[in-house]
Amino acid sequence: MPPLGLVLDLFGIATALLAAWLWYMAGRRRLRRISRFEELDAADINRIVTAINRSNLLNGRAALAAAASALSLAVRFAADLLARL
Repeated sequence: MPPLGLVLDLFGIATALLAAWLWYMAGRRRLRRISRFEELDAADINRIVTAINRSNLLNGRAALAAAASALSLAVRFAADLLARL
């Protein structure tokens, strides 16, 4: 079973790195701060909504990659446990 273990380990590592990169990208973008004295116009609201949507999309992808990583490593541990029995 070493080839399956190796594949699961590599998949777990790759998806964990992907999740970390996606969460980094989601938190990297900063919005332009708006003073309380400024009036919000349509462009400001559009920029805020777009940033929220992009962040939500990247966070969802990162969570999916983290779940895939956890699942592959759990299957790896289960396979090792079953091999020992």
